[in-house]
Amino acid sequence: MKTIYKFAGLVMLLILSSVSAQAGKPGGTLSFLVQPEPPTLASYVSTSGPIGLVMPKVYEGLFDYDNDGKMIPILAESFDMSADGKTVKFNLRKGVEWHDGKPFTSADVKFTIMEVLKKVHPRGPNSFREVTNIETPDAHTAIFKLKKPAPYMMRSFSAYESPIVPKHLLEGKDVKSAPLANKPVGTGPFKFVEWKKGQYIRLDKNKDYWQKGLPHLDRIVGRFIPDASTRTAAMENGEVLYVAYNAIPNIDAVRLKERDDIDVTTEGYSMINPMALIEFNTKEGPFVDPAIRRAISVAIDRRFMIDTIFFGYGKPATSALSSNFKATNLHAEMPNYPEKGDKAAANAILDKAGYKRDGNGVRLKAVLDLIPYGEDWRRAGEYLKQALGDIGIQLELRYEDVPTWLKRVYHRYDFQMNVNYFYQLPDPVLGVHRHYGTDQIRKGTHFVNSSRYSNPKLDALLDSGAGEPDAAKRTAAYKEIQQILADDMPVVNLFELEFLVVYNTKLKGAYGSAMGAYGSFREAYLDD
Repeated sequence: MKTIYKFAGLVMLLILSSVSAQAGKPGGTLSFLVQPEPPTLASYVSTSGPIGLVMPKVYEGLFDYDNDGKMIPILAESFDMSADGKTVKFNLRKGVEWHDGKPFTSADVKFTIMEVLKKVHPRGPNSFREVTNIETPDAHTAIFKLKKPAPYMMRSFSAYESPIVPKHLLEGKDVKSAPLANKPVGTGPFKFVEWKKGQYIRLDKNKDYWQKGLPHLDRIVGRFIPDASTRTAAMENGEVLYVAYNAIPNIDAVRLKERDDIDVTTEGYSMINPMALIEFNTKEGPFVDPAIRRAISVAIDRRFMIDTIFFGYGKPATSALSSNFKATNLHAEMPNYPEKGDKAAANAILDKAGYKRDGNGVRLKAVLDLIPYGEDWRRAGEYLKQALGDIGIQLELRYEDVPTWLKRVYHRYDFQMNVNYFYQLPDPVLGVHRHYGTDQIRKGTHFVNSSRYSNPKLDALLDSGAGEPDAAKRTAAYKEIQQILADDMPVVNLFELEFLVVYNTKLKGAYGSAMGAYGSFREAYLDD
């Protein structure tokens, strides 16, 4: 089937890939590393990385995406888009059952999008911002009605990004605290069996999976190993066969790559587009002044962080947008992003703003919270402490477990500056807008505008940039967006991350999805 739509002056031809079971050896158990332990399994509420490692094996989206960006039909077999782009008809797969035996229908799709993702998901309000209603004329048809064309929406239907959930188990319940949050029921190739806190999550083969012949594996076990050296040892001795998102420090990954039975790849992250960054509390504390935030950005040696801490895997940030958006002419290099840092310039900014040093050379003190996702981030914190100390900003580092960190940053706003990373995804509307839009100040929702930055002019530009069909006008809007953010700097982008996957070479078939470790593993198998 062909679907043709126009966006940003381009006519794009999308041919939906067919789904066919890949040959693979049946049976076996795949143990992989989940670091750190997830705070919940409610992937429809939180996009936390550890949740993403587990739940796309249980829940499915309407589509998946291959490494070339082509759409792979999953719960939707095909779609039709109207000429004006404001009606999208999805033809849903028949014969699909939830893990409890109930049939999957269009009612589940409507409920998921309208009552869950648009309301409580971190990115759903942007992904589906233009969707006003979903019509369900029959059990296998879902017709999306949009206020304006939203081609970016078609890149957001993966299981990680937009998991379809069972209406019959969530309707009428508090979505965030319903039993489904920790005992998930999906349509995916693996069924949830057990979560043994502090040890593992077990998923078993869905013997009634809609695609015959899949999955190949009998079981998947996601293991939690807090200590970094123990994680590396588990990979070395074969206790785990797959490790993603730098859960094994890069210094160890580079060493393990020399073994015959272990390999390392950066494949599988093509739709993630990750950016390491610093978030500031712009409403209270020392960083309400944009001058301080600019000075911090100017002082940081991004090249040093990449080469020394992440062993060359990454590119220095040059704007609020990833350089990957150069392909669509949306990225523009901005001031206040020197690759190797300029401490003299940073000191001059602070001097001009009136921040004088005391007898110990300290201009101000602050607490830096660090994302609790591995040792590399601890080392990044140590570097920032040293670098900012050189310009008179004395940092105290704080490192907490995932639930505590999430509550501090996104529920209580009880932080001053926070090292984190965000996915910018295939279009700025999906991944970037949630940092900066006033409508993205959503207390209790993870990975949105925790800085509480609000700028009416920027809001208007974000809105116009989202739906602008003219390529030149869209480029102009995003250039102005980047200029405003380079001056106000509510978020300091550090570098574009290149995540590593470390895997045992006997694991096959786990690398076909652009979602990588956030994929289903339905075609994965063990070749002894």
